[in-house]
Amino acid sequence: MEIKPLRYFIAVANALSFTRAAEQLHIAQPAISMSIKKLEQELQVQLFHRHDRKISLTDEGQVLYEHAKRLIQQADETELAMQELSGLSRGEVRVGIPSMLGSYYFPPILMAFRHRYPNLTLQVIEGGTWKLQQMLESGEIDLSVIVAETPSEQLETRALLKEQMLVTVSKEHPFVALDSIPVELFFNEELVMFKEGYFHRRVIDRLAQQQGIKPNFGFETNLIPLIKSIVKQGFGISTLLGMVIEEDDGLVTRPFADPVWLDINIAWRKDGYLSKANEAFLQFVIKETERNQSK
Repeated sequence: MEIKPLRYFIAVANALSFTRAAEQLHIAQPAISMSIKKLEQELQVQLFHRHDRKISLTDEGQVLYEHAKRLIQQADETELAMQELSGLSRGEVRVGIPSMLGSYYFPPILMAFRHRYPNLTLQVIEGGTWKLQQMLESGEIDLSVIVAETPSEQLETRALLKEQMLVTVSKEHPFVALDSIPVELFFNEELVMFKEGYFHRRVIDRLAQQQGIKPNFGFETNLIPLIKSIVKQGFGISTLLGMVIEEDDGLVTRPFADPVWLDINIAWRKDGYLSKANEAFLQFVIKETERNQSK
């Protein structure tokens, strides 16, 4: 079985449209339609339900989709390994980093890595930790910084940081007079939170569930400067990592009465090929993190 028809099949399955898949692949639609038809004939199964202008995977198509994703991932990794052995590839790092860490902790590390390895391509993908973990497992990225209480069994992880999540309020808020904030008091307030899927939000959702409380989310945004501005003006409170708070933010932080600590890891697939470029990035991040912690 050839790889190219499987790539076409995956593209159509993801887009659920022959037209959009053809546009994404920069090929003519008749070519992709013919390729799928030949693949169905070769396998002697129907891969898509076709009704009007809509399509959907058949049961057989769903089975092939899962296998094809793994085959393509292995083919790409094999090609990369051979390119590296023959010296044809300069190397690419595809790493996922949650926005809070990407904005406030990793920029110096990323710039130092680019300075050390100027010929390597560095592609940084921002997203929620859950989405990044899914992308890592599916092979869309090679490494990811994750905040996982129970990391997936499909991943290898290496601890990087242990950070405390802090209640963040304006200087005029009554919480300023307290040394720590009980969870039940926190949930009495209007909250400014990240959207679902981000570790910041997942931790708060878990705490609320444990307390049997429905949180009052007054604002939901992934923009950290906006969160800070809303909290500073007294329109709500939030939780942020200490690394995010700067002296001129006009904000005050307090720990929870029962401290909330986050284990921040860097992860990669157990069965995936870690290229020389990715291995270099992994070791660089580990050493830089250890150096920062020893200061």
